[in-house]
Amino acid sequence: MSVDQATVRRVAHLARIAVQEEELEPLKGELNAILAFVEQLADLDVANVEPMTGVIPMELPMREDVVSDGHYPEKILANAPEAEGGFFTVPKVVE
Repeated sequence: MSVDQATVRRVAHLARIAVQEEELEPLKGELNAILAFVEQLADLDVANVEPMTGVIPMELPMREDVVSDGHYPEKILANAPEAEGGFFTVPKVVE
């Protein structure tokens, strides 16, 4: 698969990137190189490869799942623009 200048313009527009006309050709080459690499990856046999979350094998530390209010509601509500009765006060958004 290869991309043309119109596709590069569209990708730049979708990514909200300002691209000058003289930058289109180099970007087209870079995108084509990326797509060629991805096509090479599709040819690899990964049937016996286990999924991994990172390149370094490690176990994530586990902690007890306990519901907590933080034990300092006054400090939390001090950050609120408005609070009433121990709760955040927000404007009504639905009529």
